[in-house]
Amino acid sequence: MILVSDPVFGEVELTGSVKELARLAGAVAEGEGFISSVAATAPDRETLAGVEVRQVPGPGVLIHLDSPHRILVISGDPVARALFADNLDAMTTAMAAVDGGGHRHIDHFAGHPYLVEGSMPLVVGIPGGGPPTR
Repeated sequence: MILVSDPVFGEVELTGSVKELARLAGAVAEGEGFISSVAATAPDRETLAGVEVRQVPGPGVLIHLDSPHRILVISGDPVARALFADNLDAMTTAMAAVDGGGHRHIDHFAGHPYLVEGSMPLVVGIPGGGPPTR
């Protein structure tokens, strides 16, 4: 899994294999776990050490960056995390079915079914999907 912070766009880009994204979805559903990332060449972005999932009282899921530790933190209550895990699985399945992979954006908006306000935007992709288009 490759995990980089893009300070220009204020988002984190997470690229992983189908197996790695399934492991992340499992950790999100369970409410605990750490998945490390590998170093990436990103001249204008910061490579992160990994993703940590934490179980906290709700409501909702918060995605934020622990900058001092270079870790993306996903925390939330069981119901919201289950929705997020199901969404990760569905996105991974959809990307895997497309020749070349692809990527999906996860962004908070008013009335979002599981993300709380203040959540960092996340771009999830599988290899071969190419960089996010702007």
